[in-house]
Amino acid sequence: MKFKNSEKIYEKAINIIPGGVNSPVRAFKSVKRSHPIFIKKGAGSKIWDEDNNEYIDYICSWGPLILGHNHPRVLNGVKEAIELGSSFGLPTKMEVELAEMVCSCYPSMDMVRFTTSGTEATMAAIRVARAYTNRNKILKFEGCYHGHSDALLVSSGSGLLTDGYQDSNGITDGVLRDTLVVPFGDIEGVKNYLKNEDVACIIMEPVPANMGLIHSEKKFLEEVRVLCDETKTLLIFDEVISGFRLALGGAQEIFNIKPDITTLGKIIGGGYPVGAFGGRRDIMNMIAPVGRVYHAGTLSGNPVAVRAGMETVGYLMENKDTLYKTLENNVQYLVDNIKKFSKLYNVPVCVNSFGSLFTIFFTEKDSVNLLQDALEASEEKYAIYFNTMLEEGIVTPPSKFEAHFISIAHSQEDLDRTLAVMEKAFKKISEMTNVRK
Repeated sequence: MKFKNSEKIYEKAINIIPGGVNSPVRAFKSVKRSHPIFIKKGAGSKIWDEDNNEYIDYICSWGPLILGHNHPRVLNGVKEAIELGSSFGLPTKMEVELAEMVCSCYPSMDMVRFTTSGTEATMAAIRVARAYTNRNKILKFEGCYHGHSDALLVSSGSGLLTDGYQDSNGITDGVLRDTLVVPFGDIEGVKNYLKNEDVACIIMEPVPANMGLIHSEKKFLEEVRVLCDETKTLLIFDEVISGFRLALGGAQEIFNIKPDITTLGKIIGGGYPVGAFGGRRDIMNMIAPVGRVYHAGTLSGNPVAVRAGMETVGYLMENKDTLYKTLENNVQYLVDNIKKFSKLYNVPVCVNSFGSLFTIFFTEKDSVNLLQDALEASEEKYAIYFNTMLEEGIVTPPSKFEAHFISIAHSQEDLDRTLAVMEKAFKKISEMTNVRK
C-alpha cells in the first residue's frame, strides 16, 4: 500500500494541530509508524483513506458504529433531520422521544440528561454525585478511562497509557487528593476507602475496556453495590463503551446490577456526538433548572445527532433477540482462530473478549485481569501485528490498550479475510522472535 497523501497531510497537520491529531491515540506512535492514515469515507464494515486504500475497520469509531458506517436507516434519518435544521439551542420533540427510548432500555434510569460527549456525561455525573452526597472525594479504578475531565485523569487508561503515562499534567493538588484509586477487582481496597474516607461516589467501567478489555466478575460488582448501599455512596456505571454495545441495557443488564447513575456515549447517537447521564429521579432532580447542579450545552440534544440516535437505538431494540448473539458468535469465531494461530506459530497471547469486542494481549500470562498485566504485554509484538494488518487492508486499534470492535456490517467474508491476514501477522512475529533467539 502507498500512503503518500496521508504523509503529506500529516506534514501539514503537525504544524497547526498539536501532534497532528485531535486525539492522541490517532497519532499511531505506539505502533511505530511515522504518521497516521487520514480517513475520507466509510461504508458498512469498510473505510477508505486519502490514498484510496480500502480497509476492513475494527475500530468502528471506538465502538458506537455497531451498525457499521453510514447504515442506510441512520443515514436517511440524518438527511431528513439536516434538512429541518442543524441546531436550534431550543428543545425538540425528538429529544423527549430518544430519552424515553434510552430510559426504557435502562431500568436504573428514571430520568436522563443528554450531553455532547461521554467525557461531559461522566464529568456531570461526578458533580451531581458530590452535590447529592455533600461529599468531595471520588473513587475510581486503575487503568479505567472516564474521559478527560480533571478528576478522572488520575491513574487513567486509554490514550494516556498508549503514550506511556497514567496522569495528566495540569491537574491541581486538590483534585489529586480528592480522587482515590484502587486496582480493579480489589474489594478490600474499596472497603478501606469507603470506611476511612468521605467518598461521594465510585465510578467504574462495569467491563473495563480502556486498558485493553478486562474481564469483570459479577461477584465483585455485586460487592461494590452492597458497599455503596451500606455507606450511602453513589455508584456510577460508566457504560460509554459497554452501553448498547454488550446488550441493549448494557453491562448492567447482563450482570443484573443497578447503578445509581449511568453514563452513556456516542453509540446513542449512532456515532454522532452525543452522550448522556441518567439515574434515579431524586438524584436527577438535583440538576438545574429543577435543582442547583448546573449542566448546560447548546449542542446537548442536537437534532441531527438525536435523530441518528433514534434510528440506531430503534434498530437495536427491534433486532435485539438476534443481533447481539450474532455479534458475539462472530467475535468468538475470530478469537477461536486467534488462539489456534498462537499455538501454531508459538506466539503466546491472552485474548479477552466480551460480546462484540475483544483485545489481543501478546503475553505469556494465562490471564490479563489488572492494569499491571496489560502493561507487561509486548508493545513490540503488537506493533508488528498492527502494521501487518494495516499493510494488508485491515485497521485494528493503534494501541495495545484498546479493544477491537465489530459491527453487524462485518460479513463472513470480512472475518475470513481478517483471519488470513492475522495468520500472516502471527507468522511474522514468530519469525522475528526466532531470529533474535
